[in-house]
Amino acid sequence: MKYLVMLCDGMADEPNAQLDNSTPMAKAYKPCMDALASKSEVGMVKTVAEGLKPGSDVANLSVLGYEPAVYYSGRSPLEAASIGIDLKNTDVTLRCNLVTLSDEPNYEDKTMVDYCADDISTEEAKILIDYIQEQLGDETFKFYSGVSYRHCLVWNNGNPHPGELTPPHDISNRVITQYIPKGDDTAKLYELMKKSYELLKDHPVNKARVQNGRRPANSIWLWGEGTKPRLDSFTSKFGKKGSMISAVDLLKGIAICAEMNSVDVDGATGYLDTNFDGKCQAAIKEFKNGADLVYIHVEAPDECGHRGEVQNKVKAIELIDKHILGPVTDFLKSYDDFAVLVCPDHPTPLSIRTHSSNPVPYLIYDSKNEIDSNVKCFCEKTASQTGNYIEKGFTMMDYFLSK
Repeated sequence: MKYLVMLCDGMADEPNAQLDNSTPMAKAYKPCMDALASKSEVGMVKTVAEGLKPGSDVANLSVLGYEPAVYYSGRSPLEAASIGIDLKNTDVTLRCNLVTLSDEPNYEDKTMVDYCADDISTEEAKILIDYIQEQLGDETFKFYSGVSYRHCLVWNNGNPHPGELTPPHDISNRVITQYIPKGDDTAKLYELMKKSYELLKDHPVNKARVQNGRRPANSIWLWGEGTKPRLDSFTSKFGKKGSMISAVDLLKGIAICAEMNSVDVDGATGYLDTNFDGKCQAAIKEFKNGADLVYIHVEAPDECGHRGEVQNKVKAIELIDKHILGPVTDFLKSYDDFAVLVCPDHPTPLSIRTHSSNPVPYLIYDSKNEIDSNVKCFCEKTASQTGNYIEKGFTMMDYFLSK
């Protein structure tokens, strides 16, 4: 029995005027997804429990079958695992974004122009993070470079609950005054952010970016604090050999902590220009090499949601369907039995450009037990109309693997 999880990050949305009051899922041409839905159990699942923030960390842990209330210790420690940082139990890690802020004289008066610094390349970002480490790193704080705009700060003997730290993708185009770090132990973190602006604004990498019409990565932004994660092995928990295919350190880190095989794909970017075909071929290779379950994570719909890119979000769903889900499903037909789970981790509505905690649509296809769902288009509306509802998202993996 082979199991495919097609995780379309942030795919769920709300009716949008630019799409004739449809959602991107409803508008997208996705023949494979819709064909599977017509023969699948379709419904809604609550991936983010009440009281938890609707991040991809919590939501993906839930879809993978790890109850966040038990296993979640913060976002950045999972990313640190992917980067290869050997954390001590006394370490606190933080996500360190490279962002673009506006140029007002006072830091607190600046605007969050771009939470990802115009998709800065990993090569450029490494130069900047290495420079920040050289200038600001010490025995207490150490900076590590990751992928694109996503990096990591390790705080030796830090406070795991320093105060209120806001994700930068939640405050796009907003003045940061209300969102700077707040709390008893955030002063040092805020000072690092302010100093980073003075160091980065005239750095040669940023001067070259501006000359080339790109936004400068002129500040770090700290958030997503946490401590060393402790996940049970996926194989010991579920009795299945699992593989993870993702462009982002968060999912790679979850896989490493869960002792799944984390697969690197050349050209996987986390955005619309990612190597969709490469992810498809990597998944097929993992199945051929003996994986029981392959979890393909695609970040593109989420990034389009954060940026308010309506048509690109539709396009992202269509590219997933055409270049990944369709070909991998066709390959799985060479096995006697296989099952497919398709779902987002959380909604990223274009209207608010950040995550929400609302339930998301799911479909579970079982090749040996096709059912007539009466669903012609897999989307939020049709999934809600079935009446199927999984209240605790972390129970869905056990349910899926029982097929």
